[in-house]
Amino acid sequence: MKPLFYVFVFSLFFSCKAQTNLTSQTVTQTDVELNTRPKLVVGIVVDQMRYDYLTRFYNKFGEGGFKKLINQGFNCKNNHYNYVPTYTGPGHASVYTGTTPKYHGIIANNWYDKEIKESVYCAGDDTVNPIGTEDAAGQMSPKRMMTTSFADENRLFTQMRGKTIGVSMKDRGAVLPAGHTANAAYWFHGMDEGNWITSSFYMNELPKWVNDFNASGAADSYLKTWNTLYDIDTYTESGSDLNNFEGGFKGKETATFPYDLKALSKDNKGYDILKATAYGNALTTDFAIAAIDGEQLGQDEITDVLALSYSSTDYVGHNFGVNSKEIQDTYLRLDKDIERLINTLDEKVGKGEYTLFLTSDHGAVDVPSYLQSVNIPAGYINSRDLRKNISEFAAKKFGASDLIENGSNNQIFLNRERIALLGLDLEAVQKALVDELITYKNIDKVYTATTMQNTGFSTGIEELLQNGYNQKRSGDIVIVYEPAVISYSRTGSTHGSGLNYDTHVPLLFYGKGIKQGSTLKKTRITDIAPTMSALLGTSFPNGATGVPLEFVIEEE
Repeated sequence: MKPLFYVFVFSLFFSCKAQTNLTSQTVTQTDVELNTRPKLVVGIVVDQMRYDYLTRFYNKFGEGGFKKLINQGFNCKNNHYNYVPTYTGPGHASVYTGTTPKYHGIIANNWYDKEIKESVYCAGDDTVNPIGTEDAAGQMSPKRMMTTSFADENRLFTQMRGKTIGVSMKDRGAVLPAGHTANAAYWFHGMDEGNWITSSFYMNELPKWVNDFNASGAADSYLKTWNTLYDIDTYTESGSDLNNFEGGFKGKETATFPYDLKALSKDNKGYDILKATAYGNALTTDFAIAAIDGEQLGQDEITDVLALSYSSTDYVGHNFGVNSKEIQDTYLRLDKDIERLINTLDEKVGKGEYTLFLTSDHGAVDVPSYLQSVNIPAGYINSRDLRKNISEFAAKKFGASDLIENGSNNQIFLNRERIALLGLDLEAVQKALVDELITYKNIDKVYTATTMQNTGFSTGIEELLQNGYNQKRSGDIVIVYEPAVISYSRTGSTHGSGLNYDTHVPLLFYGKGIKQGSTLKKTRITDIAPTMSALLGTSFPNGATGVPLEFVIEEE
């Protein structure tokens, strides 16, 4: 019996020892996996940034901003939006949810609500109170965004211990990326106040660090002369300073440098003038750095998220156009702000301890009047005239003057109750309007809601339209203008189409867990959130339709 007993004890000893080693090994592997999570994820959305701004201005950038992200991170050179319309609200929502308006529901910045019969704002919420102001500009929340963001999923994964903070001059640029579970979203209220504010969706009063920042006079410090960062004669990557294609500011005869912002602010909505200058980005960077300190972001092993959006690039682009000296100066100065942010992250969070991505919510078209001057097809369309003409057609065709309920965002909403009351066939009315609209000058394509709902498209503009079409929120007819045709003033740039000038935007990854390199493979904006979720090991956003970009993530 003894030999058998010793064999049993011997086997039990080694079995237990092996189990102990296995347990130890398992814990070690788990620790390694947890340690691969960055302490902080910084998502940067540069509003209205075309991809070619990276390449056009590359030689003028310093070494510590855009160039650092490009050369030490991963550059997706062929990154596109995969839906229409390419607006700010839908763009920010899509970056962070990993899906398109078809699913997250943010179909535009403002849209016509078919149930309440009035226009609604993508981040508007009159059930919450403004915090930091008494103005209605503080009544914002993400309630209209129907799906989660990757920041939401990180909050759920960490049992709400990982923080999420949204920062942007635009409320929608802070609110939508931060998601439904954010600790805070802050945006800039200009006019005669010049303060960073929030809403009661997040808190009942501003933290001390925000009050301190507002009281610091930071906004006032930028009401100064805006001149070019470098000698304007070296700005050879943009057009002449004086031309016929720029808007400018009230109170100044020409849209030319320099700009006395303090003097001009009186006729340009006070502190709001900062939004349309390069200094708006500097002020945003100041506040973001204050948020890193004030919220202690990235100071423990539980991953936090800073959703940062630079809005001034969009305001400058709308005002002066994509080929202006003003847009070049704005990007050269933004390059310095990004360098300042990276240096702060290196110091406060630690080199190699954070992950950062940079992208845009849409691009922009060259000013069509400029394109016309160099013989490139382009033009303008008057949306009011279009609405008037199609309403008159509908009245004559069907004997009723109230069949069209709303026209917005290149869509037409029909009065379905009236159509039913008249005994008309909805699809027949839709088709008749399509057949009429397609004959109008500068209109390229027109589709009915029935087509968007019942036909599956996998290529071309039709696929993008369908990805942007939400059955409950979108209209009865979708209109597509010809290339470089816009409904806008003859000065400045805008966006919204499914053409490359609006869809092709930067996508740079940098920091912990990111490979160094680049690709010309086509990537989609909806791939960002799943990629970040995969890096963090969290669930994907619940409506995500994009896929992780495995080639940007370092193998363990």
